[in-house]
Amino acid sequence: MATTNTPLATAPTSAAAKYYPSIGYLRAFIVLLVIAHHAALAYYPFAPPLPASLAAQPRWWQAFPVNDPSRWSGAAYLVGFNDIFFMSLMFFLSGLFVWRGLQAKGAGKFLRDRALRLGLPFIGAALVVAPLAYYPTYLQLPRHSGFAGFARQWLSLGAWPSGPAWFVWVLLAFDCIAALLFLVAPRWGASLGRITSSASSKPFRFFALLAAVSAIAYIPMADVFSTLHWTAFGPFTFQTSRIFHYLAYFLIAVGVGAWGIDRGLLAPDGGLARRWVVWPVTALVLFGVESAATIAVLSNLQSRAWQMAMHAGFVLSCAASGFAFLALFLRFAKSRSRWWDSLAANSYGIYLIHYAFVSWLQYAVLPASLPGAAKFAIVFAGGSLLSWMASAAIRRIPAVARVV
Repeated sequence: MATTNTPLATAPTSAAAKYYPSIGYLRAFIVLLVIAHHAALAYYPFAPPLPASLAAQPRWWQAFPVNDPSRWSGAAYLVGFNDIFFMSLMFFLSGLFVWRGLQAKGAGKFLRDRALRLGLPFIGAALVVAPLAYYPTYLQLPRHSGFAGFARQWLSLGAWPSGPAWFVWVLLAFDCIAALLFLVAPRWGASLGRITSSASSKPFRFFALLAAVSAIAYIPMADVFSTLHWTAFGPFTFQTSRIFHYLAYFLIAVGVGAWGIDRGLLAPDGGLARRWVVWPVTALVLFGVESAATIAVLSNLQSRAWQMAMHAGFVLSCAASGFAFLALFLRFAKSRSRWWDSLAANSYGIYLIHYAFVSWLQYAVLPASLPGAAKFAIVFAGGSLLSWMASAAIRRIPAVARVV
């Protein structure tokens, strides 16, 4: 394990036992947003129709497992807003404590622990949760013949859809990159921390830094690959245009964590927390700008200028929305809550298993003569509660608790 006596290197280690409610509660809240996102997709106004079979192209059913004729216009805003920022923020939050883990454990033990915590759950989610979540899709097809027919179509896909578990394996891949960098350059996180520290005390400067780096990572990829394009090999999938953008958020967060959460951008009494009102307003304005650019692109696909504006709008809106939620939770999530503690402790398990509960609840309410908004509320509330209860139950198993 590489150690130094500099304050930068020792700051994360000295805080090893400290829990940050604002970060833990925000991570749990983002998981709830993930559930809301998936619950809303069945009622999305522009959801594609069901295919003739699971093997038919394009396979939009992987994003829209259940297609309900009841629509809800609010789903378009919820899905659109979430899609811009919430996965980027999850990678950012996941990177905050990586440097502390590398320093405390060394690259080898760090990776072994991450393989146990991320690799095994990914296998379970891909092998069990994803087929369960997509079985209702098969049951909606014009012709279906029970689970045997589903299995035949599933195995003929040439890939293995893993659903939201894609985030888990990509995070493990990013951890591998961080560990490899640690082996090659044991002080890379400390050096990155010094670079980010120059902007961490001034949120607008940090916002500009984050947006600039993510623009370099994202815009060239988005210019080549459609935002709807996903790369898949076996159960390993990722959104092609955003993969380097996510890596940028992850690595920048490693630098923030290396500098020290208490004295940097995320300090409880820092500039981001003090000016918490500014960032939600900025996020809404920039989301409006991004939405306008997207509508313009959909109206005029040949306009390269509008396409570049849409890509730039994504970068700015993503960073602003992430800052908005960071600021809100830094400002208001300072005291501990028994319910929030439980939600935070179970949030990883909830993320892994919620997709099956959500899709089956969507399927269950298909026959109901209810507005799309009401069905969304039922699915979101039921999916959240059932996933929370199931996660708490399986975490009572000691072997599971060590992993999840």
